[in-house]
Amino acid sequence: MSRAKGGWAALVGATALSACVGPGTVPERPTGVSPRPAPTSPPGQRPSYRPSNPPPRQPTAAVPVAPVAAAPVAGATNAREAGLVRAPSIAALPIDRAQATSALAAFRLSCPSLVRRADPSALTTGADWRPACDAAAGASADPVGFFQRWFEPVQVGDGRAFATGYYIPEIAGAREPRAGYAPIYARPDDLVDVDLGTFSPALAGKSIRGKVQGTKLVPYDDRTAIENGSLAGRARILGYAADPVELFFLQVQGSGLVRLPDGDVLRIGYASQNGRDYTGIGKLMRDRGLLGPGQASMQGIVDYLHQHPDEGRAIMRENKSYVFFRLLDGAPLGALGLPVTGGATIAADPKFVPLGAPVLLSMDRGDANGIWIAQDTGGAIKGANRFDTFWGAGAEARAIAGGMSARGTAFLLLPVGVIDRLIAAR
Repeated sequence: MSRAKGGWAALVGATALSACVGPGTVPERPTGVSPRPAPTSPPGQRPSYRPSNPPPRQPTAAVPVAPVAAAPVAGATNAREAGLVRAPSIAALPIDRAQATSALAAFRLSCPSLVRRADPSALTTGADWRPACDAAAGASADPVGFFQRWFEPVQVGDGRAFATGYYIPEIAGAREPRAGYAPIYARPDDLVDVDLGTFSPALAGKSIRGKVQGTKLVPYDDRTAIENGSLAGRARILGYAADPVELFFLQVQGSGLVRLPDGDVLRIGYASQNGRDYTGIGKLMRDRGLLGPGQASMQGIVDYLHQHPDEGRAIMRENKSYVFFRLLDGAPLGALGLPVTGGATIAADPKFVPLGAPVLLSMDRGDANGIWIAQDTGGAIKGANRFDTFWGAGAEARAIAGGMSARGTAFLLLPVGVIDRLIAAR
């Protein structure tokens, strides 16, 4: 799914919003998506059902492996520029068998893309991945041994990692308009994407969004205008969300599930965004003293917005960015166009981690540790050693992702022989 965030931490500090791809799980149905009773409120009234807002899971403390001493390279635009350091032997690093089993399954899914995809990190070629991908097909009996046999760890830059979390939100909604419900918009007909690199090489890689007004391209409607109905006749409505706060958070995640009164579910995924800059409301609320100790989590922010509806609406509107959705036939997909796996998929910056590659995290929070597969990207996930861990769907996934904030060390796992080639080429 295309996402527009970097874990709940995007609410706290991200300054820009761009597409990232949102989560879907490898099972036929995302975990935690089970039938539940439909709301019983009469038409036109808000149902009493609201997705649970469990407190963030308390972390299990862990002692991360120390990174190899290396000075960070300022202004690096890819992994090779950031500098590579040979890491300790993978056999010396902690790997959990169950977590490695999930990572191996996710790696297999990534292989078709790995062997044919250009690598913006400038580290690998498709041919580098083929031996490991061929071996992955028969490696189920010994997933830890597979990673130890076919990969070597390398540290990118100083290796100091920061990881947040994301999940598939589920919200209550309806197909038809109801009092107090908020529309869920598809991409508007008049939203224009502009690749600035087509106008000047100096602007390569930069883009903007807007709408045509007369002979000019102007900024697209912001969140306040859209919530006040400016898109009438310009954007299809996919459904209606019972709780505008939950819709706001679904936009941050970039995809999710809309539970309908009859028990059916709409799966929606990121389609586009209005081009406006993202404002992290968590940081804004913290700076204003609105969040007390222990409230600076997604759950704490949600509780405050629900308890102060008028002020909460004004706070959310300070984030001018607005996400548009599309209906999905199956599980939401990651940046590789493949299903992503709770507890095994990680979002990374593809300029520093080849998409599809394994990453070993050794963090100060135990549930973030292990081998993860970089199958996703995110608007707030930029630079070396910045990651977003995916946890699937349901209350438990929300509890973990909502409080995920882990620091430690990251090692990128590259196919055997690649590190020697890269070091020799320096």
